[in-house]
Amino acid sequence: MASPAGLTRFICLAALVAAVGLLPWLSGRDPALTVLRARSAEQEATPEALSAIRADLGLDAGPLSLLGSWAAGLFRGDLGTSWVSGTDVLPSVVSGLQVSLGLMAAALGVAVLLACALVAPVLVRGRGSAGAFAAMLAALPEFLLATVALLVCGVWLGWLPTSGWQGPQYMVLPAIALGVPAGGLLGRLVADALPAVLDERWVELWRGAGVSRARVSAAALRRVLPPLVPQFGMAAVGLTGGAVAVETVFAVPGIGRTALGAAKSQDLPLLQGSVLALLALGLVTGALAALVRRRLLGPALRDAGLTLPTARPVRSHPAVPVVLAAVLVTAIGWGLLRDPYTVDTTARLLAPSWAHPLGTDGLGRDVLARLGHGAASTIGTAAAVCLAGLLLSLALGFLPSVASGASDIANALPPVIAGILVAAVVGPGTGGAALAVALLSWPALSAHAAALVQEVRASTFLTAQRAIGASPWWILTRHVLPSVAGPVTRHAILRLPGIALALASLGFLGLGAQPPTPEWGLLLDESRAYVERAPWAALAPAVALALLAGLAVSAAAYAEGQGGRRARKVTRAGAPTKEATVGV
Repeated sequence: MASPAGLTRFICLAALVAAVGLLPWLSGRDPALTVLRARSAEQEATPEALSAIRADLGLDAGPLSLLGSWAAGLFRGDLGTSWVSGTDVLPSVVSGLQVSLGLMAAALGVAVLLACALVAPVLVRGRGSAGAFAAMLAALPEFLLATVALLVCGVWLGWLPTSGWQGPQYMVLPAIALGVPAGGLLGRLVADALPAVLDERWVELWRGAGVSRARVSAAALRRVLPPLVPQFGMAAVGLTGGAVAVETVFAVPGIGRTALGAAKSQDLPLLQGSVLALLALGLVTGALAALVRRRLLGPALRDAGLTLPTARPVRSHPAVPVVLAAVLVTAIGWGLLRDPYTVDTTARLLAPSWAHPLGTDGLGRDVLARLGHGAASTIGTAAAVCLAGLLLSLALGFLPSVASGASDIANALPPVIAGILVAAVVGPGTGGAALAVALLSWPALSAHAAALVQEVRASTFLTAQRAIGASPWWILTRHVLPSVAGPVTRHAILRLPGIALALASLGFLGLGAQPPTPEWGLLLDESRAYVERAPWAALAPAVALALLAGLAVSAAAYAEGQGGRRARKVTRAGAPTKEATVGV
């Protein structure tokens, strides 16, 4: 009998493949016309030419017949023939996947090195920080990093090639652009969990016994990594399937760029093969991450012998969120007082001045005004998507066998593909982009919540609670939820800028907010073409996203630290401590 996770995975996979197969009909565009334009832009779209293409591709038989024929060939290892080039799809998919896997490995190496640099101070000092710097790194737009790296290291200095894929040197700049934000995210997650482990009694005993700092650090990392291993796996998959914008900037022939090109030309066989390859990669990576996590936990998970580290709030100086909030609110408020839509072609690409504090864009519009007026849609939409993902992940964390299958499929699917499918139904825009990101934003949080729920339920403390007759509702509301909700909420806050970046990426590719909307992602896209002449137009929304990330994380750390201090005051006033309760 199939497991719930396997059944859910199969249903989601079948639904996704069917949705991709119905894409031309969902979009309302004539697939014959799109294929004709992709084959030859100069050929006239006569009724005869369109009829010949329909007969050649079998479009007259309908979408269900085409989908059935493709599925039948899939069982024979045949992914079909490209509608545009007429070549076999399988070699193209394998070639694109090989390129993307190489880029993924290089980017993951950059991410791990950066994460180690962010975690090292925590291991040395034994205490964490608010993590604002790591959050700012995680909020850097990948396609903006790619553009800046291309200009500085490729064009101005001439150190590295700027496009193509012909050797190891071609992967350096794309790997840096992809690895820096991922490293900021992974480093922040590990650094957030380490202080509580380093405060445990066994660390003090080991140090007192003369155990080396390296062995203590290795043991602390082994203890803190199991709930985070799924995040590393998801980051690896995201680096492969979510690198469409970076692959576009550097003209890298990866699987993500292949899928995007196939979707634009409605080359169904190539699109279906690319999506299937991405899904297979996600499923394999998810299975490996689960295996590594179980090996790290060992028999303690099976025997309900886990002991969870006591939560230790990380203090944040109140000046950090205050300063960040003041800068961000001042810029947004000042921008709201100005007109974001006035076009002045005589004032194109002006440098910052008192008349235009952040300069002007390619149409002479005031950048500060567009930054301020775009804050509501950018921050509001990202916050709504983040909240929906948090609530869904907390609910699904208690149903890991059901949620894991859907999580694997959702995590393996690039936001671009989801954006294409949603845009085909509801049209491009902010609402469609938000829906596409919301459909894919919950797997990382859900995996984190499920891992924590599993470990909390297997802890010795809860075993004692059950032994003294505590009700399941009491255990759920007083122990399980508080132990899970805090870390997952901090994780969700850390992902808020990433959600904003996902929305920006869809706008960058024409699937999100449409001009002249002053949305921050669209501002990045509009300014990319002249970033060398007017970098301020691109830096303004990028710095705003970084400030938003630093503000969210430092404010959450300050609030958590205040809560910890209030709890200690209550303990000093006479409330029994955990140790006193155990002693009684």
